[in-house]
Amino acid sequence: MRGAALHAARRAAATGPRHRPPPRGWDAWSARTSEPAAGRHPLADRTVSQALHRRADEIEAAFGAIAPTLQELAPRQFAPEFAAHAAATLHARLQLDIPAAALVASWTAPLDLRALHAHCVLGTFCRLIERAFDRGLSHLVDGEPADALIHRWGFHAIDITPCADGRLSGVTDYILRVPPSIVAFRESYAGAMFDVAQSVRHWESVELQRWRTGTPNAAEAPTRFLKIGVYHFSSIAPRHEGCAAHGSDDVRAAGALLERLNQFDQAMRTLHGARCAVATLLIGVDTDTDAIRVHVPDATGRMDILRHADSAILYDATAHLPREHAKDAIRDAVAACAGVPADDAETEGMRWFCGYLLKNNIGQVEAVRDWHRGRYADAGHTERLIVVGDPVDDVQLRNLAFQAQMRTVEEGAADLDVGIRILHAHHAPHRLPVPILAHIRFDPRIPGAAVTAEQQARRLAAAIRARHAALAARGELSVAAVVRAADGSALTPIDLTASHGDASPEVHP
Repeated sequence: MRGAALHAARRAAATGPRHRPPPRGWDAWSARTSEPAAGRHPLADRTVSQALHRRADEIEAAFGAIAPTLQELAPRQFAPEFAAHAAATLHARLQLDIPAAALVASWTAPLDLRALHAHCVLGTFCRLIERAFDRGLSHLVDGEPADALIHRWGFHAIDITPCADGRLSGVTDYILRVPPSIVAFRESYAGAMFDVAQSVRHWESVELQRWRTGTPNAAEAPTRFLKIGVYHFSSIAPRHEGCAAHGSDDVRAAGALLERLNQFDQAMRTLHGARCAVATLLIGVDTDTDAIRVHVPDATGRMDILRHADSAILYDATAHLPREHAKDAIRDAVAACAGVPADDAETEGMRWFCGYLLKNNIGQVEAVRDWHRGRYADAGHTERLIVVGDPVDDVQLRNLAFQAQMRTVEEGAADLDVGIRILHAHHAPHRLPVPILAHIRFDPRIPGAAVTAEQQARRLAAAIRARHAALAARGELSVAAVVRAADGSALTPIDLTASHGDASPEVHP
């Protein structure tokens, strides 16, 4: 049925230790994007892509309005009635409620526009969280609920750990295009070096819920917990724009994360026995094109950093096939990567899940080709803010936020320092401070949880200021703290004050 096209897809997409690694750098990008023309792939869901593009435009416009608004207000700050006018302008243009009293200026005490800019960034991010974007765009796969398919493929919960790098800020909604209904946990760490013990606790919480309530499925169902680690690399500037936590070394980034996944698997076997074995999956993201490498496990579950299926290569290899033939070609390429027959029953679930991710990502590859001429103009970091504490998934967009999950600065110091170093380098030339949001979630069903969360948010914000006291003293760091109920209710500002100690407005969305 597929003939030469299928065989070409299998050879192109499945690379392994016996093959030369795919080309890197500009030549690799040119080879991948020279053809076919954008908008032609039979598996690219353009409805989802267009909705995501509209969301991206809305988010970019919200942040893009901040600087022009403040630049317009700045020269007028000493005029009569300025404070009321400024408050009304900020509300009308940025949808932020800043008390007029906080915007009073005089020639002896002008507005701290740097701090105000940081608070507008943080306030805009909080407002967009409460905007409640539709994140279920990919909840159907060929007319069937994605979570039902995931269960059929043998998985009842998915835990995703991407690198904290802001270029992976859209990893679930944009790059992998998986609906939130199938993601039980998503936490980011520098270099994707997740805490094994924390992942074990994630598994335990899911399994307890299965035993107690039968959700997401019954405890006796023959399904597994799937842990996904996501590293990243740059095809354009591999030695400079790769993962900072791993020295822009692709092999090191992939190898370290694979080792961490293996440690998690071993920990689960040691603690809970072979019957409670988990599944693991390693994925790489080219941050220049959003194409992914899926390191398909072999028949024993083993992965290799040099053996993977590449969505960009698959895009070109299957673009001219009929839709069903293209899907079959991807499945066969995944089987070839795993080193098993295409009808191997033992590996079918994982292989079909890998094919699902590759098919989803083809839509993103095409979107980048359509709207960014094949690669992003900003190969490096342009993040707006840093989010520490608990993850925020409500607002996703490439290079939006550097996210580092932690409960204390001590446990997340390395990740925090990487994020501040990256954003300070980007913001300092513009004389803008680094905005940081300390975000803590709590379970409203637990008595006293809200108060505890508030105390924790305050401690975390204070510890960040103390650790980077020099930056804070120079007004180059602005930290806000918020708490939020786990049911997704509104954010509650806790300590929205300037890091350098000057009075500044509380910014509410």
